[in-house]
Amino acid sequence: MDRPAPDQRPSLFSPYQMRRFSLSHRVVLAPMTRCRAIGGLPGPALAEYYAQRSTQGGLLISEGTIISPAGPGFPHVPGIYNQEQIHAWKKVVDAVHAKGSIFFCQLWHVGRASHQVYQPNGAAPISSTDKPVSGRWKILMPDGSYGVYPKPRRLATSEILDIVEQYRQAAINAIEAGFDGIEIHGAHGYIIDQFLKDGINDRTDGYGGSLPNRCRFLLEVTKAVVSAIGSDRVAVRISPAIDHLDAYDSNPLQLGTAVVEWLNALQKESGQLAYLHVTQPRYAAYGQTESGPHGSAEEESRLMRTLRGAYRGTFMCSGGYTRELGLEAVESGDADLVSYGRLFISNPDLVERLRLNADLNRYDRKTFYTPDPVVGYTDYPSLAKPKSRM
Repeated sequence: MDRPAPDQRPSLFSPYQMRRFSLSHRVVLAPMTRCRAIGGLPGPALAEYYAQRSTQGGLLISEGTIISPAGPGFPHVPGIYNQEQIHAWKKVVDAVHAKGSIFFCQLWHVGRASHQVYQPNGAAPISSTDKPVSGRWKILMPDGSYGVYPKPRRLATSEILDIVEQYRQAAINAIEAGFDGIEIHGAHGYIIDQFLKDGINDRTDGYGGSLPNRCRFLLEVTKAVVSAIGSDRVAVRISPAIDHLDAYDSNPLQLGTAVVEWLNALQKESGQLAYLHVTQPRYAAYGQTESGPHGSAEEESRLMRTLRGAYRGTFMCSGGYTRELGLEAVESGDADLVSYGRLFISNPDLVERLRLNADLNRYDRKTFYTPDPVVGYTDYPSLAKPKSRM
């Protein structure tokens, strides 16, 4: 991809036109599970949390939002599959829109990364496979302890289109709730990634084996959602080089390139998507940096740049970005938008802090996944409102 001339380089803080949406800057709130939606319903705490992180012309992506009763794998994550949830989300969306931000809902189904305790009638989680997540990983249980991932149930071929329909209906529900668009979570070892990665997908039907077959589920989900709400309201997130929850692929560059080529073809038919969101291989989970099993930082950077150069549309990157790395990514043309996660948790006014190069609050990892509506959630101070001293 040709790099922009120095005098034409955009900034992390310069405006950007993302299809129908006019952004005032390129700092995006990344989707992050926070476990504050008690009983699966977003409440006042979520409205305050997202409003705190809203800026005029900014883009926010919601935490992973469950598309069906079989979708969750964490306690107290919000859903978007019934009217009560739609009604509850409206109040959160209204709070974000009141601050002038654009709000996308990330549609989520964890697949095998669940447990019977989260499943209707205590059933086994569903997946592309019947292989469980290995003991390297632990699942957060409702009581705050960590458990072992159970053996999932392999979906029958005839059941897969039912899951596609759940995504389609969830997208319609999100628009009814007032969201500006949706992001399909096809990354990080969850159900779509369980079809994409050959380290997990061991199917012998039309959804397994060859690369086109492994991409088929994502293709069908994206087509269904685009047909329901329009391409300019749809985004896709992938992580071809990340091994989170054992989501390995033997050739992540080939996988990522295949997905990009397919998305480009879809866009010729249906119109350009809102964006493609790709997680940098340095993405970290459970406090440990993951580079994946495939080589050096140079190779990882080449993968990201290859996907950026191949994709015809808005390209968003995420995964451990600092102010300096975000500035470099946008100014060099490696990305149009940069999403920030943990830094946004502890800095509700992160956009302003990055703009001013101000000091950042440190986050407390112990409070990432608790049901407390305030502590570690809405109580981080901003520059305008420093924490009062007792």
